[in-house]
Amino acid sequence: MTVKVIAEIGSVHDGSYGNSKKLIDLAKNCGADIVKFQYHIAEFESMKNAISPSYFSDEERFDYFKRTSFTDTQWKGLINYCKKKKIEFLCSVFSIEAFKNLLSLGVKSFKIPSGEVTNLPLLEEISRYKKIRIFLSTGMSNISEIEKAYKILKRDSLIIMQCTSLYPCPNNMVGINVIDELKKKFKNCQIGFSDHTMDNVSALLAASKGSNYFEKHITFSRQMYGSDAKFASEPEDFKTYCKSLKQANSILSSKVNKNNLKPFIGMRKIFQKSIIYAQNLKKDEKIKLNNIKFLKPDSGISANKYKTVLGKKLKKNVKRSTFVKYSDFYA
Repeated sequence: MTVKVIAEIGSVHDGSYGNSKKLIDLAKNCGADIVKFQYHIAEFESMKNAISPSYFSDEERFDYFKRTSFTDTQWKGLINYCKKKKIEFLCSVFSIEAFKNLLSLGVKSFKIPSGEVTNLPLLEEISRYKKIRIFLSTGMSNISEIEKAYKILKRDSLIIMQCTSLYPCPNNMVGINVIDELKKKFKNCQIGFSDHTMDNVSALLAASKGSNYFEKHITFSRQMYGSDAKFASEPEDFKTYCKSLKQANSILSSKVNKNNLKPFIGMRKIFQKSIIYAQNLKKDEKIKLNNIKFLKPDSGISANKYKTVLGKKLKKNVKRSTFVKYSDFYA
């Protein structure tokens, strides 16, 4: 299994094309495999007076989407910049128009955000294109809604992301148990984890359940303007996030044969014990338990074989604090 980390840039760029490129650089330098943007076309996504989430307090979402949107030329520039930096471009689409625009620019990977899972016209339009990869977020959907979306989008390249649309997500709402449920129900899909917690513990637990795609918001600083910045990971935290997941993947992918002792030959010799004579003994004496002791190193007869020497008759005199040998005894 190969772990892929998605750096969710979202809207933390605040409409700056230059900052978007810098965020791509940051994601790449931190160890991310994929960068994800969000493509909002305000008039095709929201009414002007639509309710905004609590973290949109400084301006209306409709106005924010208008202000921070990119032109097709800028989107193409970001796609090409990702190619140059050898990091994959991924984008969430919130309307059919956004999807078609990106498709025309050559984008091959799309994410359906949690709020669009019940937008069946969007899903049906996306489903027409069989060669694209789709990430399906599930942060505010029940199993029935996910099943309906799955039936529409079904393909080998569909990744279902366990997600909780709370920012930040509290520990008791992460839903690691849901990963097992999704794996059981959607056997032909990879199950990823969209992480809105403030650390990497949940992601490591998700990795242990078999998730291989991990999404996390990234920012230069949580002090930046925008709806995403307050809940995103700053550079050092994100770098640790990527490193920890790659390390976890290495551990989980490495199957250990407990019966293979070759790696421990040297350690066993140092730390395990041999049978040692506890006293000077004369020829023809029979070995009793009080005649022997057990000391490091394990260079003679191992302590776990002590019963094989009890009752044995010596064919020569032996000295205290020397290794017991089978050659000391009559056959």
